[in-house]
Amino acid sequence: MLRPLLWIIALSQFALGLLTLFLPGQFFGWMGLTVPPPDNGYMIGMLGVRFLAYGAGMAMLARAPAPSRFWLANMLFIQIGDFLVGAAYLALGLVDPVVVVFPMANAAVFATGLALMLAGPPQLRAAT
Repeated sequence: MLRPLLWIIALSQFALGLLTLFLPGQFFGWMGLTVPPPDNGYMIGMLGVRFLAYGAGMAMLARAPAPSRFWLANMLFIQIGDFLVGAAYLALGLVDPVVVVFPMANAAVFATGLALMLAGPPQLRAAT
């Protein structure tokens, strides 16, 4: 179950990376968010590169015989953070529920899967 989960996470990171790097304004608009001013593309582009790097990392973990617990826990931390940030912005009324439902659902599924995998198979618990 871990490998398919890691491939799905990798694909989601690649998609986020490509969209934030190459189509930031359009992506924000499609998401229902305020389109940032063009000069914010600099910071958003740097974020896109990080999404791509995490996608590559998750793809490497999916192919590794013993995936690194550190990197699995690191992605778990990111997913929990993504969920909590979405919940906070929703609670503050800064975003509409339709904007956060899909990303928060993804984060919840990914975090749950990663947490179960980290707590589960002995070969994964023994991995470094």
